Amino acid sequence: MPPRKKNDHPASWLMKSYNNIEFLNSPSARILRVMAEMTEPADRFRRHRVWDTVVFFGSARTLSSRDARRNLSELKKTQKTSGRMPRGLQLRIDRAERDVIMSRYYEEAAELAERLTVWFKSVEESGRKFMICSGGGPGIMEAANRGAKRAKGKSVGLNISLPFEQAPNPYQTRDLSIEFHYFFIRKFWFFYLAKALVVFPGGFGTLDEFFELLTIIQTRKSNKYMPVVLYGSEYWSKVFNIDEMIKWGTISPEDINLFRTIDTVDEAYEYLKGELTEHYVNNSRHPVKRK
Repeated sequence: MPPRKKNDHPASWLMKSYNNIEFLNSPSARILRVMAEMTEPADRFRRHRVWDTVVFFGSARTLSSRDARRNLSELKKTQKTSGRMPRGLQLRIDRAERDVIMSRYYEEAAELAERLTVWFKSVEESGRKFMICSGGGPGIMEAANRGAKRAKGKSVGLNISLPFEQAPNPYQTRDLSIEFHYFFIRKFWFFYLAKALVVFPGGFGTLDEFFELLTIIQTRKSNKYMPVVLYGSEYWSKVFNIDEMIKWGTISPEDINLFRTIDTVDEAYEYLKGELTEHYVNNSRHPVKRK
């Protein structure tokens, strides 16, 4: 609040609470910030008629094939011109070679998002307005938004403010790009709008999002049907050993049916197209939401 001057009229220094930025950023106003991250996106999605999304999860560190190969080429050029192996260079080359291998997931995420977006347009007459949704950052998130943009479609970006890694990608639709402070509100919006989930190889964040949403489905906290694709068996079979969980009795054998592991864009596209058509496009049990 501005300092009060002698003989000031009250109108010059009074301030409404909702205009007090210092208060709004204080611990006392945390509940207001949480409410804002619930209500502002709701208003925006309602205005843009965003009700149905296909959510892509995956690592923010996955590079495009072009970027990964360029990085590796530059490192090998450095090795060749130096005439010796500078300290740490071999480790950087090893990581760059790994990034080239992982870059296939970036390209396949972009291709899948592009093909799905083309299909989304073909079913709009049914009243369904599906959109690709990602976390708005780099890596697999960027690939998903990029694929949607290549198909000349809109896509959602649910960004999160972080001290590292998370920089907004330029392919998400500007009016549908939202930055969150609170992870739990962001997760709510991921699930609330989602009609399908595609999980590409990722780290802690990807696992956190995947397992939380899988738990919601397993415990039937939501009554909507949602197909879940775990993309890339070579990666996930080593990171996530569901057979051992069944063996030790920590999950039920039927829980393996909560998701499908898929290795190709063609299979993922046909599976998602079929499931969304059966359960949403042609199914009156899940009516289209209107304004």
